[in-house]
Amino acid sequence: MVTYLLKKSYRLKDLKQIEFQDLWGDHGIFTTVWIFGKPAKALFFDNHLKNLILSLKKYQIKKKSLKSDILKIINKNLSKKRKYNHLLRIAINKKIISISLRKRVKPKLNFNLRLVKLKREKPEFKNLKYKKILSYLSKMDNSQSDIALVSNKKLLETGTSNLLFVKNQKFFTPKKDYYEGNTYKFFKTKIRKIFKKDILLKEIKNYDEILLIGSGKGVASVRTINELKWKRKNLKTYNNLNKIFLKEIKRNKQYVF
Repeated sequence: MVTYLLKKSYRLKDLKQIEFQDLWGDHGIFTTVWIFGKPAKALFFDNHLKNLILSLKKYQIKKKSLKSDILKIINKNLSKKRKYNHLLRIAINKKIISISLRKRVKPKLNFNLRLVKLKREKPEFKNLKYKKILSYLSKMDNSQSDIALVSNKKLLETGTSNLLFVKNQKFFTPKKDYYEGNTYKFFKTKIRKIFKKDILLKEIKNYDEILLIGSGKGVASVRTINELKWKRKNLKTYNNLNKIFLKEIKRNKQYVF
């Protein structure tokens, strides 16, 4: 059961606070940002905000002051006295801006993926059509498990993150039908080459490591996929990427509210 530090909703047109609505299933877009430290900082926040607004325009949800409105709401709700390690979710439809804040759960090394036959609607967008995914995640310990979305016998993404597959020190990612998150885009600038290919279930046994990359998970190593009898062979790539990620956190590139 997820415990929220706050849940608030505001009318898009005038920012008047209204009864909270999570907006899941609506026509709209959301983004999830890691908020940490004291005072609160947010990793890759400019990119989160940029992608959110661009996606909203493609969903015909537009407002000139949207960026400043979002910042105003966040500043109003974050305390300068609290030390954070939370995930901030910003969700927007044609009428409402909703925000929620929940504690960030660090993934463990005994992480397991559970296969689910599912492909998100318009997966190139971080849209709000997530009810089916949430129905699975709500029953799981998110520190040690996630669902892997499978379509046409191919792995696409997880319920929370992008996937990287490692074989002989080479990186692979699915060809299409998934959303490229900001943490994934960061690693694209750090990894010399990521090959795009269909990640077939029947070929999973060939991979040495499988990694989750995302705002909530950071970098997580998959230990097992029980349905495929797959088990990681080592932690070499995970250790290397995690060092890069931790180094980035310590640098002065965080957004400070």
